[in-house]
Amino acid sequence: MTDERADERRAPSTALEVHARHADFVWSTLYRLGVPSADRADVMQEVFLVVHRRVADFDGRSKVTTWLYGICVRVVSGWRRTRRRRPEVPTEDHLDAPFAATQESSVAAREARVEVARALDGLDVEKRAVFVMYELEDLSCAEIAEIVGVPVGTVHSRLHAARAEFAECVRAGRRSAR
Repeated sequence: MTDERADERRAPSTALEVHARHADFVWSTLYRLGVPSADRADVMQEVFLVVHRRVADFDGRSKVTTWLYGICVRVVSGWRRTRRRRPEVPTEDHLDAPFAATQESSVAAREARVEVARALDGLDVEKRAVFVMYELEDLSCAEIAEIVGVPVGTVHSRLHAARAEFAECVRAGRRSAR
């Protein structure tokens, strides 16, 4: 095992050490799991409260990031149950285009973002994370498997299921909009 891999499995001594080394990973994981920017800091705090309570239980059988990913999934699942399904509506500051669009194209772009947000919100957190990492962040299935801590075959099956559910959510949204 290389020094880097051994260090990744070494039990962190404090939650502060975990935060210092992995806060960016937790932040991006919460994004991938669909936590809106307005709630992400609060959910991240909940994750690190769990880390604080459980850091002594980390046994090094997995990577620290895999352990953190599992905590993030459980915290986000609980957060989703309690937030009563009020999806975040993307605002104009989420636009990627650096140019001023016409009003018609701006409305169409906003409606498309809302449709994608609703469809993503319809996926369970584990499928959503795999879908976002593969389709939006261009990570390979092997990279996703390492982050999530599952076999590559599991990533493939989650991605397949997520694509089907995403497509069905988009179709259902379009049918209800008519």
